[in-house]
Amino acid sequence: MGLIEVPDSYDGPRLQFPLTFTDIVLLVEAFKHQKILHAYYVLEVLFETKKFLKQKLNFTHIKTSPSKGLTICGDLHGKLDDLFLIFYKNGLPSGNNPYLFNGDFVDRGRNSIEVLMILLVSFLVYPKDIHLNRGNHEDFMMNMRYGFTKEILNKYKLHGKKILQTLEDVYTWLPIGAIIDNKILVIHGGIAESTDLNLLHCIERNKMKSVLLPPASRNSTEPEKMKVGEIIMSGIITPKDVSSEQLSKKEWEQIIDILWSDPRGTKGCFPNTGRGGGCYFGPDITTNILNKYHLKRIIRSHECRPEGYEICHDGKVITVFSASNYYEDGSNRGAYIRLGYGTALEFFQYQVTNSTCLKPLHQRVNVIESSAIRILKEKIISRKTDLTHTFQLRDYSKSGKLSVTQWAFSMESILGLNLPWRTLSLYLVKIDKDGCVDYMSSFQDIHIEKPVEEAESTLIETLYRYRSDLQMVFNIIDSDCSGQISMEEFWTTWKLFSSHYNVQIDDSQIDELANTMDLNKDGSIDFNEFLKAFYVVHTYEKLNTSNAKHSHY
Repeated sequence: MGLIEVPDSYDGPRLQFPLTFTDIVLLVEAFKHQKILHAYYVLEVLFETKKFLKQKLNFTHIKTSPSKGLTICGDLHGKLDDLFLIFYKNGLPSGNNPYLFNGDFVDRGRNSIEVLMILLVSFLVYPKDIHLNRGNHEDFMMNMRYGFTKEILNKYKLHGKKILQTLEDVYTWLPIGAIIDNKILVIHGGIAESTDLNLLHCIERNKMKSVLLPPASRNSTEPEKMKVGEIIMSGIITPKDVSSEQLSKKEWEQIIDILWSDPRGTKGCFPNTGRGGGCYFGPDITTNILNKYHLKRIIRSHECRPEGYEICHDGKVITVFSASNYYEDGSNRGAYIRLGYGTALEFFQYQVTNSTCLKPLHQRVNVIESSAIRILKEKIISRKTDLTHTFQLRDYSKSGKLSVTQWAFSMESILGLNLPWRTLSLYLVKIDKDGCVDYMSSFQDIHIEKPVEEAESTLIETLYRYRSDLQMVFNIIDSDCSGQISMEEFWTTWKLFSSHYNVQIDDSQIDELANTMDLNKDGSIDFNEFLKAFYVVHTYEKLNTSNAKHSHY
């Protein structure tokens, strides 16, 4: 690295090794302003990453806990704005905010190197909490076809080839999967009927230089085949790269299947003709593999889905795709998954838009994120007995139906959330042609899988309960996925919570609080600011108001 100098005129981010959380923040802020990370730092990050990755197993075994969940992201494909939006809504990576990025960080998008650097720096700062899986595009030959190679050579004209050669080695050391709580298998593509997790745990993964360089004994059925000779002539790889020690045919096919395969509704396992590699696997294949290895579910990426995620095979296979507007503006939403200890998966959707201007609440309330509805339904089912009793008291004719107004009044009287129930009725209940609500449909498609254990009233656990409530309201208000709410919307929301939790703060204090929460003084509050400030206020109330009353619902 001593041969590369960083000139005094360089105005981009200057990383300090060993890296810390400050460097993650520095990198994110610099990339927001279109700064380029100097080649010296890029290569240093790649060298350090290789050292850490070599210590990793083929499959990362991740454990969640009551105090630490996990966020799972799918393909990003060089779309930096999507990564920024995820961080706005879900927080920067840290020891208390773990992430698993499930491959395909690069290619197609214009900012692949920036996305990759943020992920690798985050991994170097928190190697036990930030997890990276290899995708089919973490492959130097795929990069030559789908844009990343060209991006590197354009941005780093002097040291581009050195960066690409180093990347080639880094890719081979990326883990090929993860297993969460010994229950959930996370891989980029999918499985085949012949998938052998025991063999995959033992494969020397660093021998997998490229999915486009099959073992010599294999014929020309490799995915998205390219002419090796043409690539050698480019000077970016050498004959040594092609002739290096290789995996066996069986090992190579095992990795191809988990990186390239796609689920389908038809039973069986058959060639993936759409991609030219891997297979299409049916629900019977999923069940067999999960049962064989005592697993419950597969989370994978690899396919763009209109809503950012998709559930298939009776809930046993989940696709998550995090690059919104993948084909063109408006083509699809992005999503990520939040997994808590012993809790159901939560899906968060978003879509990058050209404008970040905040629209009035009345223009946004009809676009409600599925994550908000999911949390709201959990609140409803937790008060099923009280709600049913209230519905029946108002159902004088015992018809099982109420007017929308009566239903809305009943919901508010029990839940006390000050939400627009008439609007929400379109998402929560069945309404007949006469405009009457089948009130027992309020509990459709939801149930409590196990009794909710009464938690001790410690500060951390109380804050955790607050977080769910805040996520629900924030996601409903923030249904345009901007990651922000206006000061006026915050003021209304805070009054709701101060009333519900019996916290006495007058209007002037709320105004002061709102201004304090707007950490970057931009006139709006993002989710991270929202939770951070609420943490401070609640700590104060907990420690200084011994008779403070907190309702749990």
